[in-house]
Amino acid sequence: MESTNRVAEIGQFLSSRRAKITPEHVGLPVYDAAKRRVPGLRRQEVATLAGLSVDYYTQIERGKVNGISESVLDAIARALELDDAERSHLFDLHRSALSSPQRVRSRRTKAVRPMVQRLLDGYTGPAFVRNARHDLVAANQLAYAFYSPLYPDQLHPDPSKAVNFVRFCFLDPRAREFYPDWDQMADGAVNLLRTDAGRDPYDRGISDLVGELSTRSDEFRVRWAKHNVRLHYTGTKTFHHPVVGDITIDYETMPLPADPGLVLTLYSVEPGSPSADAMTLLANWAATNLTPTASADHPAHTTGE
Repeated sequence: MESTNRVAEIGQFLSSRRAKITPEHVGLPVYDAAKRRVPGLRRQEVATLAGLSVDYYTQIERGKVNGISESVLDAIARALELDDAERSHLFDLHRSALSSPQRVRSRRTKAVRPMVQRLLDGYTGPAFVRNARHDLVAANQLAYAFYSPLYPDQLHPDPSKAVNFVRFCFLDPRAREFYPDWDQMADGAVNLLRTDAGRDPYDRGISDLVGELSTRSDEFRVRWAKHNVRLHYTGTKTFHHPVVGDITIDYETMPLPADPGLVLTLYSVEPGSPSADAMTLLANWAATNLTPTASADHPAHTTGE
């Protein structure tokens, strides 16, 4: 993503946010509803709410962001009622637009630290690490079994093969069975990827993935154009695993501060629930179908960055 694209993206993001808010919602009078040519708020209405001149706000949407203070960004965020994820994304876009032009780069491949792998292996449920472009880069045996549908041979998953969560969601037909609520999962995948892209606009892996999926998937392209973002820390998901059926899991995600761009995710099921029984069956299946060598040596556990 070139710096000029990053500047343009600020305007696109702000435009997409104001399109979601009606004048009535923020208490502004509407005198000419039939003549309104844009959904949501007009630029002058955002400017009024933010305490800015119309010309100043218009220039911001057009990409003239030099000299904008954090207080101005805060005022715009309040006017557009941005949530935490949206506000952080706006600041990320502003920071990257002001940074010196950088060469789009491929990050150096490095092994996941042994301590992180020991943490994964010591956890009793599925646990894994992904990078900013949502590659599965490290996991314990139960997580490989859980995500076996992502592998070409899902009955005998090979952990040495790299897989990507977003590519699977949009390009593999099996995803719609694995994710019972595929639309919600697809929305979340795109929103998270855009959030990560905003944090690091010069990661070639992210830009290449976005380009590939935009070309190959209408579903992805439409979602990407919405400029939605989200933070992803905790919640509940339901999956349909081809071996053990439906599993409802709780999850916690956390960044690894010593490894920028890497995110740890832990899964847990409610004790005594049908999902707990399914997870026990999956663990037994994993012990048979995942070779001890592949699980213990982790030959391909790299960040891919």
